[in-house]
Amino acid sequence: MNRKFATNLIFLLLLNFLVKPFYIFGIDAEIQNRVGAEEYGLYFSLLGFTFIFNIFLDVGIVNFNTRTISQQPFLIQKYFSKIVSLRVLLALVYAVFIIVLGAIIGYNQSEIYLLIWLIANQVLAAFTLYFRSNLAGLLLFKYDSIVSVIDRFLLIIICSILLWGNLTTEPFQIYWFVYAQTFAYAVSAISAFLFLMSKQTLSKINWDKLFSLAIIRQSAPYALLILLMTFYYRADSVMLERMLIDGKSQAGIYANGFRFFEAANNIAFLFASLLLPLFANLLKKKMSVAPLVKLSGSILIPGAILVAITCVFYSHELIGARYLNSTFQSGAVFSLLMICFVFIASTYIFGTLLTANGNLKTLNKIAFAGVILNIVLNLILIPTYKAYGAALASLVTQGITAVAQIILCKSYFKLNINYSLLVRGVLFTLLTISLGLILSSSYFEFVPWFFSVFILFGSGTIFLFVFQLIEIKNVKKLFQKPEKNSYI
Repeated sequence: MNRKFATNLIFLLLLNFLVKPFYIFGIDAEIQNRVGAEEYGLYFSLLGFTFIFNIFLDVGIVNFNTRTISQQPFLIQKYFSKIVSLRVLLALVYAVFIIVLGAIIGYNQSEIYLLIWLIANQVLAAFTLYFRSNLAGLLLFKYDSIVSVIDRFLLIIICSILLWGNLTTEPFQIYWFVYAQTFAYAVSAISAFLFLMSKQTLSKINWDKLFSLAIIRQSAPYALLILLMTFYYRADSVMLERMLIDGKSQAGIYANGFRFFEAANNIAFLFASLLLPLFANLLKKKMSVAPLVKLSGSILIPGAILVAITCVFYSHELIGARYLNSTFQSGAVFSLLMICFVFIASTYIFGTLLTANGNLKTLNKIAFAGVILNIVLNLILIPTYKAYGAALASLVTQGITAVAQIILCKSYFKLNINYSLLVRGVLFTLLTISLGLILSSSYFEFVPWFFSVFILFGSGTIFLFVFQLIEIKNVKKLFQKPEKNSYI
């Protein structure tokens, strides 16, 4: 199972490294430069608003379906057509709810118009995720990986033409970006469906009221978990835009740092998308999850620490290199978000394991506490510290929830603490920080910052192997043909 995880992870990472970084830093960031922090900040806030209530569009079906299909693949024949009809109804409920709530909280006509297009995009993305959950549940990871980059690949092509193709003398409009997303998401959804059709014979759409109610009841714990986690992940930008006089600009500043954070987060999320069905499969077979936890943890968490340290030491330089009108505040926000990334990386392992095991009630309690904490901290910090306060609230919330999940996993799955690995991890972190302090000191002012970034990140990568956080022999073992009756 570890071998399957590793080979598919590399394929998934390769595709995403080829496409998503250019989209995030080449296209998305350039669009913010063109339209300005205020206009992009409004878009970013509205996007966060649609994400928060995305639960009405999904009600936890994707996570429930991935776990169920990975354990009982034959159920796809029974579930697919009925779930699709349910999702159509949920899409209508979601659209009406978001539009009405948007009007209630004071969005004007032009903002509602933009919101409607973003709602359409969320609906298309939700169908894509459902189709992908079936591909992942069937362990068809290569098809899932291809679908995961189709929308971004198309957006790169379309937006590159709009940005640099000299098709019009008008300045770039944020609406063009949203329209391009609609097209790209539609193609992605259709592609995912066709891939699934090529591997499974699917029945026609069939509405079944009793089945739909049963699915909603079964997936309700997943739905609540997604709602709670999305709230303290996406509410910051909405609260910034609504609470402050200069809220749109502050949301734009927050988006500067969030874009880098999201790029790293997208890579970490790929682990979770592979780990959920693999954990669920192992648990069904009553096999130990410890080797897979160790493998994913030894790759993801030290890697996240290295990325975070590098970004913290050179936050202002990285932000300034990409944005035309960056501020000191943008770099400070970016630093906090990248520290936050370390905790989120651990959540993608331990939170995913708890989800696969069905510990939804416990996870929901943790997430609910996180929501309350995040709201309180935002209400206290945003009026004074603005975007920096929102980032600080996110850091505290993610840190506490991540630690809680780790403690629960240790208890539920009897995971032993590897003190040798822990000590090596601490030494790796301290040595990397020390190198960062040296390189950023006045003694090395003559070294160009981008060269220092290369030295720090490259040295940190070497330290991962020196401290045997990643062992070459184990990496080689992953790609060897497993012995009979072995899952490693």
